[in-house]
Amino acid sequence: MAVRKFHTHSIPLDMEDISRDWDKPLVDACLAAKTSVIVRVGSLDLGAGTGSFRVREMMHRIAYPLGVHVRADVNLTDIEATCTDGRHRITEVIDLPSTGVNTERIWLLEHFADWFAVNLGKSSMYHAQSKLSEGVVQHLEERDASQYSADLSKQLREESKSETESASDAGETRQYDDGEVFTGDSDAVRKRVVERMAANRDRATTYAEHLEQERFVTGKPNRAGRVHQAPKGQYAEHFDHVATAADDKATGHRSRITVRQAHERLDLIERRKPLYAPWFSGFASAVACAAFVFLLGGGPYDMIGAFVGAGLGQWLRRRLFAHHLNQFFVTFLAVALAALACTGTLRLVGLVDPVALSHDTAYIGAMLFVIPGFPLITGGLDMAKIDFPSGIQRICYVLCIILMATLAGWMVASLVHLHPEGFEPLGLNPWLNGMLRFIAAFLGVWGFSVLFNSPQRMCLVAAIIGAITDTLRLTLVDFGMAAEGAAFLGAFLAGILAFVWRSSVRHGWLPPHLGYPRICLTVPSIVIMVPGLYMYRAMYYLGSFDTMNALDWAFRAFMVIICLPIGLAMARVITDKSWRYDI
Repeated sequence: MAVRKFHTHSIPLDMEDISRDWDKPLVDACLAAKTSVIVRVGSLDLGAGTGSFRVREMMHRIAYPLGVHVRADVNLTDIEATCTDGRHRITEVIDLPSTGVNTERIWLLEHFADWFAVNLGKSSMYHAQSKLSEGVVQHLEERDASQYSADLSKQLREESKSETESASDAGETRQYDDGEVFTGDSDAVRKRVVERMAANRDRATTYAEHLEQERFVTGKPNRAGRVHQAPKGQYAEHFDHVATAADDKATGHRSRITVRQAHERLDLIERRKPLYAPWFSGFASAVACAAFVFLLGGGPYDMIGAFVGAGLGQWLRRRLFAHHLNQFFVTFLAVALAALACTGTLRLVGLVDPVALSHDTAYIGAMLFVIPGFPLITGGLDMAKIDFPSGIQRICYVLCIILMATLAGWMVASLVHLHPEGFEPLGLNPWLNGMLRFIAAFLGVWGFSVLFNSPQRMCLVAAIIGAITDTLRLTLVDFGMAAEGAAFLGAFLAGILAFVWRSSVRHGWLPPHLGYPRICLTVPSIVIMVPGLYMYRAMYYLGSFDTMNALDWAFRAFMVIICLPIGLAMARVITDKSWRYDI
C-alpha cells in the first residue's frame, strides 16, 4: 500500500522543488517542475504504444512554450531526458513497467499539447480550431470524449455562422477558456478561479475583441484579414522565460497555467478507463479474425471457428491484463484458449457436417488477434528515422510475442493432431470476391481498431482506409504482383490517404473533431496486411523439425513485414518535411 502512493516507475511529484512550485504558473516554476510535465507527457505517449519519433516530437511541443530545450533517449519502455533552460540542467529517467496500445490516449495528448501551447501564447499545431482542444482538455471527465468533441465542434460551427451576434449574446456564449473551473482542480484553485470570474463578470467583452484576442493567440487572421506577427527571435533572446508582458496583456490569464493544473489534466488522461468492456473487445476480436481468415482464403467453417476462438481468447486476455500479469504469460494462455476453442467448435460442427473436421488451418486464424502490429510498424518507422535502439527493441518485443503465440499454437496442434495445410479455394466470382474482400477488410480493421482502444469515429475512419488499401493489395496479388510489392503499395496508399484526411480536416473541408493522429489511422489499417498465417506456419514447421518449409514461410513473412513500414515511411517522406530532411 505504501508503494502504491507513488508512480514506482518515475520520479515522485512530491519532491521539495516541485511541491514548492505546485501552485505557481508553469512559466514561472523551477526547471524541475517544468521537466516533470515535459517528461510525463512523453511517458504517457510512450505507454500508449507510439514510436520514439512521436514521443520526442510531443516532448518538444510541450518544452518550447516553456523556454526549455529537451534531448531524450527513448526506448521501448524507458525515457532518459535532459532538459535545460539556459541556466540549469536536469535529467529525469522514467521506466514503464510494460507497454501496450491506446490510440485514444494518443489522440487526447495531441489535444493537450495544442491546449497547452495556445494557453502559453503559441499557436496550435494540429487542430485549426484551438477552442476544440480547449474544450476537450477541460472536460476529460467525459466518458466518451469523442462524442463530446463532436458536439463541441458542432457548437463552434454554429457560433462561427453568427457574425451579427450582439455583444451581450457573445458574453453569454460558453467559450471554454481558462476562466472556467478545470475538472480535477483542487478546492483552493477552484475558489481562486471563481473569485476571478466574479470580478471579471461585469467587464463586457465585445465579439470583435474576442476575435482580436483569438487572432493574437492562434496567429490566424481575423475577419478583417490582419495577422499578428510575433516578435522574431523571442525564443532565442528570452530563452529563460517565454511569457512576456506583451503576451500577458494580450492573452490575459491564458499564460497562467499552474503546475498543479497541468498534472491534474495529465492525471485524467492517464486514469481514463478503457472505452470497451472485455466482452465487447472479445466480440471485436472475433469479427476481426473472422474477416482476416476470409481475406486469407478461408471459408464459412474457418470463419466460424476463428470467430469463437478469437472472441474467447481476447476476452481472457483482457481479464488477465486487468490483474497486471506478465504479457508473455497472458499471450500464451490466450492463444492456447483460442486454438482449443476454435478446434472444439469445428469438432462440434463436424457432428452435423463432417466437412468441418478437415478445416485444420482455422485455428491459426483464431490466434491472429495477438499480432503485435503497432510495435511492429512503429519499430520499422523508428529505424527509418535512424533510431535503431528503439527500433530494435520494438522488433525484439514483437518476436517474443510471436514466439509465445506460435509456441502455444504449435503445442495445441500437437496435442489434438492438427495439420494446417492452408485454405481451400472458394471459387467465387471476381467481382463478388472483390466486394466481399472490401467488406471483410472494413470489418477487420474496425475490429483491430477497437482492440487498440480507438473511439468509434476513429475506428470507422481507419476501417475506410484499410478497406480501400487491403482490397487493392489483394487485387494486385490476383493480377500476378508479388505479395511484397503489393504490401508496399498498400501501406504507401494508407499513408497517403491518412495525410489527405488529416489535411482535409486542417483546411476545414471536414469537421475539426475528425482530426485524428496519422499513426492512429495508418497502423490499424495495415495491421490486417501482416502475414500472420506465414509466421504461424513457419513456427509449426519449425516445431515439426521441417526446416526447409519453416525457412520458406519465415522468409516470406519477413519480406512482407519489412515492406509495410517502408511503405508508410515513403508516404511520410513525401508528405512531411520533418521526415524528408535530416536536420
